[in-house]
Amino acid sequence: MTFIKTIAPDEAEGRLKTLYDRITGPDGRIDNIMTAHSLRPPSLEGHMSLYKNVLHHSANTTPKWLLETIGVYVSIMNNCAYCVEHHFEGLRHLLKDDARAEQIRSALNAGAAGDIMEQDVLAPKESAALRYAAMITKTPELIRANDIELLRTAGWNDGEILEINQVAAYFAYANRTVLGLGVTTEGDRLGLSPNNSDDENDWGHQ
Repeated sequence: MTFIKTIAPDEAEGRLKTLYDRITGPDGRIDNIMTAHSLRPPSLEGHMSLYKNVLHHSANTTPKWLLETIGVYVSIMNNCAYCVEHHFEGLRHLLKDDARAEQIRSALNAGAAGDIMEQDVLAPKESAALRYAAMITKTPELIRANDIELLRTAGWNDGEILEINQVAAYFAYANRTVLGLGVTTEGDRLGLSPNNSDDENDWGHQ
């Protein structure tokens, strides 16, 4: 599951148990990316707060399926199979169209090896967001004001550009947490998330 020791839900006490109770899934399981933080509960709390607010907050106006798509794309570029599989399953659930989901995944794989703008699966506006996410992932030091202007021209407002930025940045963090600690999907139930956007304090995975 991980390269380091973790504390199982049935062994948790105090603050860790309180956090586990907040994030547990319908079958009582907790994703391995979260148990990886168990030796330092404040780290787990910080991760969950960022994750919830960046991907599953009611104030976001970028479509949730596109935010998940950005997460899958960044994870492909970072070679993080754990996050690819988890968030592709989340994307598939949101789309409710398996063929469309697989079409997008193929485009993301091709785009990660070339230029996402050359793929015709997504609308130009959506592809522009993914291009920006790729720059954040691969060459953040090369981003200039003109790149933001291209996003505006594509139809994104500044608040949505911030949302796209934060999702790409969050997955850089999540991918490195997973890869650096050897987190695997063993025992995980793929695709669960704290997706109740109506309640920012609801961290339960469903």
